[in-house]
This record gives sequence, structure tokens and C-alpha cells, in this order.
Amino acid sequence: MHSFLWGTLHPDFMDGLMPLACLPVPVVGRNRLWRQMIIDSIHADPAWQGGDYQEQPQAGLRAAAYLWAIAASAPTQLQINQATPAAVDKFKDELLQRELAAIDANDLIYQVDASRDYDPSAKLGLIKRPVQWVNSEDDFINPPFLGIAELEVKRLARGHFRLVPAGDHSYGHGSYNYAEIWQGDLAALLKETAR
Repeated sequence: MHSFLWGTLHPDFMDGLMPLACLPVPVVGRNRLWRQMIIDSIHADPAWQGGDYQEQPQAGLRAAAYLWAIAASAPTQLQINQATPAAVDKFKDELLQRELAAIDANDLIYQVDASRDYDPSAKLGLIKRPVQWVNSEDDFINPPFLGIAELEVKRLARGHFRLVPAGDHSYGHGSYNYAEIWQGDLAALLKETAR
């Protein structure tokens, strides 16, 4: 998301841009809805105390962890790696334990709410540098079936968009964590921006 912001705000500052797992439009629809559900779950927990909690609001954070797990996961990976009811239960319990140990309620609210006014769409035409943009077909947060990326990439003077097919080698929104998925795109960008 910052790639699109920097590209529109400082079009001469970089040689190229490589946005991953994002869209250059306002965070609305299901993307805003699941984020607001996380915030509401934390706010509804009596332990939150308006953000001045003495202990983490566990009930709110539990709901938040579950929502985040669905939004950031990939259906194929879940089906492969949690192939039995026992495996699913173990995964859920371990995920919850790990997340509750690491999450701070106010920090999480900030994370999911920070994009509330994100919208570089009006200035996409200002981006002068090459853009190598990669999203995943199984991304819950940026669903490709909306057709947004294919439409918006046309507004980039030197933009390229690739949609990683869903499957056993993609990881939903988290595909950006796996360099083997996008290393070819990065090589193409570096070649295009070589001086």
C-alpha cells in the first residue's frame, strides 16, 4: 500500500515500485468490514476500558485473532495442512495461544484502522516509474474477483500486474512472505530499472 502512496506523493523519488498484496483504492466493502469487526470486538470487551486496560481484553482479542486468521489465510493451504478435524482443532488452539501472547489490543486497533483513509486512486496517473504489482488469487483481503487490479493497472504508465494462481504454492494474503512466488517479478523490475 505504501508503494502506491509513495509513488503518487513522490513520483521522482524511486526507480521502481513493487506493491504486493494490495489495491490502490479505498479500504471499503468486506476489507473494511472485517477490520471494523476486529475493532468492535475489542471495544465490546468490558476489559478494554476505553483503551486504558490493566490486562489485555482477552475476549475481544480472541474474536480479533479468529477474524485475522480467516482474513490472512489461504483455503488451499488450510485444506492441505489441517486435513483432519484434530489437526484443525490443534491449529486453532495453537494459533489462539500464539496470538493472544503477542497481541496488544490498542496496537491491533491501530494496525487495522491505520488504512481508514487510504486512497491513492485519484493520483495513480502521477506514478512515472515502472510498477511490478503482484497479488494472489486466494487473497481474502484483496479479492481478485472484484476486478479492481485489472482496471487500475491501466492507469499506470509503466504498470504490470500479475495474479498468482490459487493453489498449493500460494498463501493467500500472506503470499508476499514467500519470495519464491514473486522473485521473478522482482528480477523483471530490477532489469527494467537498471541504469
